[in-house]
Amino acid sequence: MRVLITGGAGYIGSTVASACLDAGIEPVILDSLVTGRREFAEGRTFYEGDISDGPLIDKIFGENPDIEVVVHCAALIVVPDSVADPVGYYRANVSKSLEFVDHLIRNGCERMIFSSSASIYRAGDDHTVDEDSPLAPQSPYARTKAVCEAMFADIAAGRPIRILSLRYFNPIGADPKMRTGLQLRRPSHALGKMIEAYEDRVPFQITGTGYPTRDGSGIRDYIHVWDLATAHVAALRRFDALDTDVINLGTGTGTTVRELVEAFNRVVDRPIEVVEAPARPGDVAGAYTRSDRARRLLNWKAGHSVEQGIRHSLEWAALRDSRLGD
Repeated sequence: MRVLITGGAGYIGSTVASACLDAGIEPVILDSLVTGRREFAEGRTFYEGDISDGPLIDKIFGENPDIEVVVHCAALIVVPDSVADPVGYYRANVSKSLEFVDHLIRNGCERMIFSSSASIYRAGDDHTVDEDSPLAPQSPYARTKAVCEAMFADIAAGRPIRILSLRYFNPIGADPKMRTGLQLRRPSHALGKMIEAYEDRVPFQITGTGYPTRDGSGIRDYIHVWDLATAHVAALRRFDALDTDVINLGTGTGTTVRELVEAFNRVVDRPIEVVEAPARPGDVAGAYTRSDRARRLLNWKAGHSVEQGIRHSLEWAALRDSRLGD
């Protein structure tokens, strides 16, 4: 099987590509390198360019006519940035995705897996969601994902393409073989900020402490990025047999930011201190999945603990500069 992965030189896309290679699936990478890294595409079939570039998409399918499925990971994903630049986010995530799907249909591609997000849900009072939970995205980034899902459903209803949305929760960790990891030296998510605080020997800021959770901090479903990647392999293998167009990918366990700090301090040799700070623009209390759909339909469940995700994140952070050279 050959698979086109957009955003395949990014954090998640490159890890999906590695999992595909390990499973005997050949990835073809398309990435504009706006946030992706050329190093993550080394040794792989790679095309540099934009998903909205029709002639480039035609070239990719012309040179790789045996591509059976597309995994669409290309997107901008930073919530506060989306609040500051909603036009840029809608252009990159929605407008270009519309053009991309049109190019796929023209080239006869009938299967696509879409990297969606659990941020589109409105969580219940217990902060859990499943695939049938109501949608209420709270940031421009989250709304771009919800808009794309609705757009893709309309397209699939009238055109010869089927689109499966995998709704991600909160990826952490790195490829256990350290082929790839977070490309940013200073990532903006909670674990990235903890590693930064640890390295700089400064307190970690818990942004938002008044949420209606068990300890006031935000709650998330932290899933190891390798588990996320292997779920994609399972979805690729079982695509035609699936009887749904939406699957949540999470651990099924909620971890608050304070609990993530506790787990971090169990892993490191020198614990970090914490201080409280206001919530960032666009942040929400959070949610975690209670669904067993992924286990039932994909025969998949997350296999790595939060502590393992933290260890692999720390291991990658120590290697990153030597691997990426900046």
